[in-house]
Parts: sequence; C-alpha cells; structure tokens
Amino acid sequence: MAKKILVLGGAHIDRRGRIFGETAPGASNPGAWFEEPGGGGFNAARNLARLGFDVRLISPRGGDAAGEMVADAARNAGVDDKPFVFLDRKTPSYTAILEHDGNLVIALADMELYKLFVPRRLAIRAIRDAFAATDLILCDANLPAETLAAIATRAADCGKPLAAIAISPAKVVRLKPSLAGIDHLFLNEAEAVALTESRPDDPRHWVAGLRSLGLKGGVITRGKRELIAFSGDNAISLQPPIVDEVADVTGAGDSLAAGVLAALLAGHDLGEAVRYGAAAAAITVQSPFATAENLSPELLKATLALVPEAAILS
Repeated sequence: MAKKILVLGGAHIDRRGRIFGETAPGASNPGAWFEEPGGGGFNAARNLARLGFDVRLISPRGGDAAGEMVADAARNAGVDDKPFVFLDRKTPSYTAILEHDGNLVIALADMELYKLFVPRRLAIRAIRDAFAATDLILCDANLPAETLAAIATRAADCGKPLAAIAISPAKVVRLKPSLAGIDHLFLNEAEAVALTESRPDDPRHWVAGLRSLGLKGGVITRGKRELIAFSGDNAISLQPPIVDEVADVTGAGDSLAAGVLAALLAGHDLGEAVRYGAAAAAITVQSPFATAENLSPELLKATLALVPEAAILS
C-alpha cells in the first residue's frame, strides 16, 4: 500500500513572462507569457503523487476559473484535492518575470486568501482524520505563522514527521516559531539568510546556524553550487548534476523536496535521499512546467546515474 502524505499549503496560479533577449530594466522587453497552476505545496504534492504516493492536498481556493484550473491539475496528477473554497474570493496568484536563461528578475505574489487558513480550521473532523491517517505532513510558508505553528503542534501530538518548504525570504520567517517541530526544512541561501539573520563565509556553517534555532534537519540549495543537508548529527554536501538544457527553473526546489521526502519514506539515508532530490530537480528544470509531467519512479532512478555521491561534512 502506498504511503500517505498530507500537504497543507499553496495551490494557486503561476504566471511567468520570459524575456527573449538581454533584460533591459525600466524598459519594454519583448517576450512571451505563460500560466499554469503552481505553489510550493501544490508542486511538491503533484511530484509526490507521480512518484506513487497517496497524496491529499488541503489549501484555500477562490470560486473562480483559476481555482478550477488548480483542481483540474491536481486531478490529472493523481492528487486527492480537498480545498477550502471561498466562492466570493479569487484564487491566489504568483506573477514572475524571467530572464531568457530562466533566472528570476522580479515577482509579485497576490496571496491574501491564504490568511483565511486560520488555525481553527485544523479542528475540522476531516483534517483531524487526515493527520491521524498520514505517514508524513508537508506544509509551506504561504500559510500564516500561527497556522504553521498549529500544524507543528498537531503533527507532534499525532507523532507524525513534519516537512516544510520555505517559499521565499519574506515568508520563511513565518516558520521561525515552529522550527523545533520541523523535521525537514527545504530552503535556499537567501531564505537561510532571512531565517538566521546571518551570511557565513563557509556555507557549511549554515548547519550550526539552523540547528541553533532548533531545526532538526534541512536542505539548503545553492543553485548550481553544492547543496548542504543535515539531519540530527549528520551533515552532508552534494554537487547537483550539470543540466545542459535548462527550460525553466520554476519548481526545482519543490521537486527537490519531493524527491528527498520520497527517498526518506522509502527508507534511504540522508545522503541517498538528497541524490534523489537532486535527480528530481534535474528532471524538472528540463521541463517548461513547474512540475515535469513525465516524472516517474523509473525516470527518477535512471536520472540518479547523473548524480554524484554525497560527501560527509566534518
């Protein structure tokens, strides 16, 4: 029987404009527009469902066409979608402008609806039952700080492991009061700076900084440079594989989180789990979408051949 994962977090519309040539700030730039359902929790949920897990998603949604797009995408990926629908509100959106190589220029997040996912909603019978039945809980920092704290408390009360996705430097600080209850946090360097209020010269020092805040484990991605990961007393580094054809970096961190969690749930150690995560991210950046529609357990295992072994940090 497939292991169950409960995801509580962002599921909205991602709009991305890609500039064709060199970026000219303060001027009109020729480019193309694209939109698709996205969100940290939602992207990870779709990836995990494609990897064979029984995934339930709970998130606020508006009663509009954008909300229907999200629901359709969840269904197509095999996610059990159980949203809170606010018929008189619009579904949240994330609008980004990307350079021709896929790197982010600027983005605007219209996420007010997520404020309505208040802690008392966790008391709903269906959500209580979902916590009790799941093998892992995954949340993201799109949700309010008090709701994230309530999720961490409920996870601890149920004896369930909790993972979290940082989302952005502005939002990761919402997780700060809950760090002691998080088993696995996925974040990048900018988010680590925001969380620790420091920028060490040696990236290995991120581990000590995050541990001092009470965090049990995490993965800090650094773009094309080696990532740093730790869990308990163990700490490792891993050089991500080189990807020749990068279509879009959107969703890479979410797929890395899904790959790591999938491997951990399958019983792999931290070093092997981050290899799975790096492989999932490599598959995703070759897709024009935030999640790769061809992601599968077979493709993930095949892509592992491109990923080097993790190195233990002293």
